Amino acid sequence: MNVPRVLIASACLLVVSWAHSVEVVDEVSHPDPERLEEVIKEFESEASKKRLPRKAIVCTGSSDMRGWHGDLYDDLAPLTVVERGFDGSYMNDLLAYADRIILPYHPRAVVLYAGDDDIAGGLDPETVHQTFLALVEKVHAELPKTRFYVLSIKPSPSRWDRWPSVQEANGLLKQACQEDERLTYVDIASAMLGEDGTPRADLFAEDALEMNRQGYEVWRDALRSVIIKAEWPHE
Repeated sequence: MNVPRVLIASACLLVVSWAHSVEVVDEVSHPDPERLEEVIKEFESEASKKRLPRKAIVCTGSSDMRGWHGDLYDDLAPLTVVERGFDGSYMNDLLAYADRIILPYHPRAVVLYAGDDDIAGGLDPETVHQTFLALVEKVHAELPKTRFYVLSIKPSPSRWDRWPSVQEANGLLKQACQEDERLTYVDIASAMLGEDGTPRADLFAEDALEMNRQGYEVWRDALRSVIIKAEWPHE
């Protein structure tokens, strides 16, 4: 049967239009990084007022990293750290602002916690994975020797319904780290689960999302077990 060319052209146009609409939806699924501009400016203002160490370890990521700021210096001692966590950040925000909160410090290493808000916001694990790869590529384009310590996304009571997606995202992050010797995956999630396989309530604040000091001690122990030996020779 001969199909009129006009119908073929119309069908192709519909396919192209559908593909374009999907692409647009994917692009706008990330919150606009501009919403965090004032936070980034505060970091830059701080950096302009005092000499921050170069070739240190930049610790960046979302609100859980921000909540660790008060104890990072002691928890990772004797390593030199620069705290750059900020509330509500997605992996895409770290990518967007890497040239302002990571690259200026020429870090020898980056401790990264991100993806928690991404999954909670409805992004799929593969999007988190691909954005992470783009972030690594952006940093390594200028600093090819910089090492990454990638903290797994945590389980939390208030977001327990998202756990299957979190597990998938963690699996993708772990796989990416296994494929590049400059990347180290740090499993903080396993120790945050109780014997029944659910999040340990004793590690969380009343909102069942943010961690208390006991939660951060789990992170500290998991990270120190790999980062001290690897980074101390570079101090």
